[in-house]
Amino acid sequence: MADDPLDRLRQLCLALPETTERLSHGEPTWFVRGRKTFVMYADHHHDDRLAFWCAAPPGVQEELVAQDPGRFFRPPYVGHRGWLGVRLDVDVDWTEVAEIVADAYRTVAPRSLAERLP
Repeated sequence: MADDPLDRLRQLCLALPETTERLSHGEPTWFVRGRKTFVMYADHHHDDRLAFWCAAPPGVQEELVAQDPGRFFRPPYVGHRGWLGVRLDVDVDWTEVAEIVADAYRTVAPRSLAERLP
């Protein structure tokens, strides 16, 4: 994978079934079947962080933010819906990021697509 965080994130997202990318609110954003957002890149989007925001299963946002607030945060605008903010301007565990992205996908994808993931 490339060293650029956007390129690495893009590769993870586009590897998932029926995923597309387009700009939303000025940032690269990934959608399931072109409709449901599951990951949004956040290049200093209203703050000083390079990160991504993603859908998360219930309770995950609270758990990860409490566990490691230096890497995870409650993003503006979508945090109240349980979305998770993941910093990319710190030491990034790309294996963990891949799992978080897959969980975000599973959270919004139709069951028939989510079941195609291992």
